[in-house]
Amino acid sequence: MKMRHWAFNIEKTRPMLSTQWPMNSSETEFFLVMVTTPDHSMAKKLAKIILQAEKAACINIVGNVESHYRWEGKLECEQESLMLIKTQGSCIQELQNLILKNHPYETPEFIAVPIQEGSKNYLDWIRNNVL
Repeated sequence: MKMRHWAFNIEKTRPMLSTQWPMNSSETEFFLVMVTTPDHSMAKKLAKIILQAEKAACINIVGNVESHYRWEGKLECEQESLMLIKTQGSCIQELQNLILKNHPYETPEFIAVPIQEGSKNYLDWIRNNVL
């Protein structure tokens, strides 16, 4: 079964269903990607896989995030860990594929936000640490 995620087409402001990264990530050089995991241990495992593959320069893991959501018609509330992944647009699709392959959730969160501004030294560091 192919995994799907919702993305929004800014020009038309309507959702589009996609299995590929919908935006032209080459237009934006840097991204902050958010991924939730069931626990700290899984977040650490994913972080190691991502960093070893050189698809991110830095990953922060925030524990004890309370997530409220609807799943299969029921309201759910779970404690999760949140990964904040700093990466480049050139590897967004590869990063998403890596997460989908190694994540235990049927539909893992993968939200990528363009980084519009940042310190030159930090952005240079990201550029030099992501393949």
